Amino acid sequence: MEFIDEIRQLLAESGKTFEEKICGEITAFSESGGSFSVIAVPITETSPGAAERKSLVVKEFAATVPNPAIIAEDTWISRGIAVKARLKAHLGMFARIYARNCEVRRIDKVTAAGFLSENHSYGDASCRYRYGLYTRRVTGGAEKKLAPGTLVAVAEFSSARHLEIGGRTVASYEWVRYASKSWIRVNGGMGKMLQAFIDDVHPDDVMSYADLEWSEGGVYKSLGFVDEGLREPVTFAIDPIFWERTPLSRAADSAPLYYRNQGSVKYRLTLRG
Repeated sequence: MEFIDEIRQLLAESGKTFEEKICGEITAFSESGGSFSVIAVPITETSPGAAERKSLVVKEFAATVPNPAIIAEDTWISRGIAVKARLKAHLGMFARIYARNCEVRRIDKVTAAGFLSENHSYGDASCRYRYGLYTRRVTGGAEKKLAPGTLVAVAEFSSARHLEIGGRTVASYEWVRYASKSWIRVNGGMGKMLQAFIDDVHPDDVMSYADLEWSEGGVYKSLGFVDEGLREPVTFAIDPIFWERTPLSRAADSAPLYYRNQGSVKYRLTLRG
């Protein structure tokens, strides 16, 4: 079954109706009467130039449908479990719990990597600080299905980057990863974990990126982050056996396939001006 058919099947399982719109080999699924769309992008480009041209087509096509999530073939194949879980969350196929019924703890690399491998569409990342959100003993709601001490979300932050701004040295950190358990949406989870990091490390500012293939970053704005503009799209060489991405700047002279993403939005939270 081709990956577009697999997306079509998953959308059907949501119980919602989607209308299909086709642009060449790209397919958009838009929820009927709703405000969410999925754009499925096969990877067939055999040169960086072709990948760049297709990226522009995807961008223009995405502008014709409401709130699109753009899913490329390589991530669907290589990170299928996490990507499907993220898509289900967008479709409302999740249980809701509340961060007030959870506690934040520092966790080790093995725990973070295992969790993110299953629940984040890009897996684990290099970082300095790792935090887990664990359930406490509660009495009702979706939390009742979870044993106390269940790990439901993970956040990762970088080490400090020291910047000279306005004649002083600023300790700036990057929020590298956040993911909740695939079938759970933790209300207030990002804010609680961010605050735990701030209380622990006392950064001057925290920056992060919103992947434009999934979101424009509204959650960052709600947490007080400020939009600092776009980060340019990146072209990747694709290994069609393992479907792994290598940035073009680090890839061999030639590769079988290429993909160019849609870039991201940079956000920053200034804590000490």
